[in-house]
Amino acid sequence: MSTAGEPHRVQSIAGKCVSVVPPQYVQPPETRPTNLSTTTGEVPSLPSIDLGDECIARLREQIGRACLDWGAFHVVNHRVPIDLLDEMRHMGKSFFEDCNMDQKLQYSCDPNLPASEGYGSRMLVASNDTILDWRDYYDHHTLPLSRRNPAKWPHFQSNYRQVVAQYSDCMEVLAKRLLGLISESLGLPSASIEEAVGEFYQNITVSYYPPCPQPDLTLGLQSHSDFGAITLLIQDDVGGLQIIKDGEWLTVHPVPDAILVLISDQTEIITNGKYRSCVHRAITNAERARLSVATFHDPAKTRKIFPVFKPPVYREVMYGDYVSSWFFFSPIKGGGLIPEADSSIEDVRKSAKMSIHIYLLDFVLSVKELNGLSTVLKTTIDLKMKMAYHK
Repeated sequence: MSTAGEPHRVQSIAGKCVSVVPPQYVQPPETRPTNLSTTTGEVPSLPSIDLGDECIARLREQIGRACLDWGAFHVVNHRVPIDLLDEMRHMGKSFFEDCNMDQKLQYSCDPNLPASEGYGSRMLVASNDTILDWRDYYDHHTLPLSRRNPAKWPHFQSNYRQVVAQYSDCMEVLAKRLLGLISESLGLPSASIEEAVGEFYQNITVSYYPPCPQPDLTLGLQSHSDFGAITLLIQDDVGGLQIIKDGEWLTVHPVPDAILVLISDQTEIITNGKYRSCVHRAITNAERARLSVATFHDPAKTRKIFPVFKPPVYREVMYGDYVSSWFFFSPIKGGGLIPEADSSIEDVRKSAKMSIHIYLLDFVLSVKELNGLSTVLKTTIDLKMKMAYHK
């Protein structure tokens, strides 16, 4: 495979023991993290749900409450072998830490595509002016099977490809089970959300966050909500994921053997805003590298997504148009799409100062059914606009 790709990786920069991060990684003051703690107990209320609970009614209630209050929750006793979780983390860490740069660059993403498969550091970067995340990643295209080409995956460890394929299959089963329980928690038939999403387009992204000399100036992953239906994430023990709750960024400490579930934008649309996608980010630290594995379950680009409840709060949207609208018109990354009446859409337009960048919201939200947008969304949009056009 070609070694052509981006000339720099974050791991290479960190390996030079720099004391100052390059300017393209420096966040503007309004988006810099102020809460850098990754200690345990900081988010004691983030639900941890036991999927082994034999009382289905209680399980539905717990999942519904977690979706309503957080848009995120941990699951334990999830039927995914713990050894497989450990192997997946080990494979990812080994790729980043045991392979030299020349070996890794053999698997470089196509730098001309925003989300191509392989090894990179600029996923969904819309322009050269974009402020960059302090992370490298390896993105695997795993479902449907017609997209799965293990020949594109590393083979420095003989079982790397086998582990990724097995992990993909287990995550698919769990994602379908969770969407079924989420549907049932809303009084819908179990298959409702899964049928609305259609065939899963699954990507597995291993993210590597090297130690950063100035964690107060950078983000490992900028504020966003995920495009698709549901994201399943595992971490190592370092910590660094943060979610927004009641307008505050809270650190989610890893729970041993658990899988973190994040509700994504299309599920918010399908549920008509009853359950909202989780706005999250990753912070950095100066001492230890961090690794996470996120498994995204998205609709096909040609899939039309619309609410299953009436009257609809969101307009019907083709998923490919939704993603393209973000990439070509907005740096909001989905924006949360939170329909709550705290501020008017016109207020959001004024705060953003560039109405074209609210295109994504106009495209999806049915203004007729909407009184306004939440303070959290207004703040998110305002900060992302300033970030994108900060000079």
